[in-house]
Amino acid sequence: MAAVASRYARALVDAILELKIDPDTARQQLNSIVEAVRESSDLRRVWESPAISPDQKRAVLDAFAGNQGVVKPIRNFVAILIDHRRIAMLPEIAKQFEVELDAQLGFAEAEISSARQLSAEEKRDLESRVQTMTGKKVRARYNSGSELLGGVMVRVGSTIYDGSVRGQLEKMKEQLSAG
Repeated sequence: MAAVASRYARALVDAILELKIDPDTARQQLNSIVEAVRESSDLRRVWESPAISPDQKRAVLDAFAGNQGVVKPIRNFVAILIDHRRIAMLPEIAKQFEVELDAQLGFAEAEISSARQLSAEEKRDLESRVQTMTGKKVRARYNSGSELLGGVMVRVGSTIYDGSVRGQLEKMKEQLSAG
């Protein structure tokens, strides 16, 4: 199913970029629809039910889209998911949409863990360094963890940059045992 979600997500990214719709607006609106479907079992049942006609489902979608100010391409995309009975995949498609959109826009998601809260200046400096290492603009999420003795660990995709004290001690241990 991941391939199907990826295909739909890529198609939506292509449409958003081609129509020059603000990517952040598209992301926010798609996520608000995901959240509405997650929170409302009635809405989910209506859109997933084969007993309800596609016209009735689209009428509910139109009312929702009008209330929320959803742009037409996002509304049309959700209508396609409803028509093709893929609405249950919406959360997965929305996640993949963010990944595909970031890739198209040259962003990299970075998860940065530190032993303590970082100042705004430290965050800017760290994001700049990560941007230099990856060659991409960085969208960072920060967390602090007691498992780190000091320093930071940065995860970009499947790559981990370990600048933690624990990581440095492990390297020293390996070097000493190898030498």
